[in-house]
Amino acid sequence: MKFTKMHGTGNDYVYVDCFVEKVDNPAELAVRISDRHKGVGSDGLVLIMHSDTCDFRMRMFNADGSEAQMCGNASRCIAKFVYDRGYISKKIITLETQAGVKILELFPENGEVHRVKVDMGEPALETSEIPVKWSDKTLINRVVDFGRGKYALTCVSMGNPHAVIFTDAGGIDGLDLEKIGAKIEHHPMFPERVNVEFVEIVSPVHARMRVWERGSGETLACGTGACAVEAAAVLNNRLERKATVSLPGGDLELEWNEENNHIYMTGDAVTVFEGEWNDDKN
Repeated sequence: MKFTKMHGTGNDYVYVDCFVEKVDNPAELAVRISDRHKGVGSDGLVLIMHSDTCDFRMRMFNADGSEAQMCGNASRCIAKFVYDRGYISKKIITLETQAGVKILELFPENGEVHRVKVDMGEPALETSEIPVKWSDKTLINRVVDFGRGKYALTCVSMGNPHAVIFTDAGGIDGLDLEKIGAKIEHHPMFPERVNVEFVEIVSPVHARMRVWERGSGETLACGTGACAVEAAAVLNNRLERKATVSLPGGDLELEWNEENNHIYMTGDAVTVFEGEWNDDKN
């Protein structure tokens, strides 16, 4: 099976072109191929597929084999993949995801795409939609005791659930994110688990963040997480509606449009290498 290793802002996945390849058990394959010692090494597996309603369809599996509804960084890489290989020539495409249809704007240079803008849609703020078990309709800047500490959460869904936590200056650098993130991810208040973002506000137009992704652990970037941070920061009067969010893997440009309530994310898309996976050897 041929594959392509790609990353968006350091969030790396193994991509399989299902127009030419067949994947019988993607959840099982995701676990094996994502292993950074015995596999290719990645944050998960992404399948690029035919869609009856859009230009393309994506399915995305975390490193533990669980399927996620959406991945913003992966969607940008898919745009690069299909353009660079000549599957499309237009600059705006539609992508079917389990979190709905996403519209992607491509910025090609010399026949290749290096940056993509994604319409990530509207953030969901109601606790029933995220989902999170909470007595109020929304959960914005409310303190929750997780046993390993109390944290003020703002919960947002960008097609998948996020818990955003703001810290003081320098507060994200010394975090034991493996312990804290895992504890929050698996807390009973999140029936579908949750992605966790710790955020430091640098200025009204700039924030830094670290992310713990459900099913994958700490990653260098999370596109939906950056969008959730933008929404949470605006709701808490910490960021303007246009801001840059810096992650360990690089920067993402965010805009929460006041007219249509959609969040737009712009960032890179990079091909790392091509390879072939032989199941007989794994």
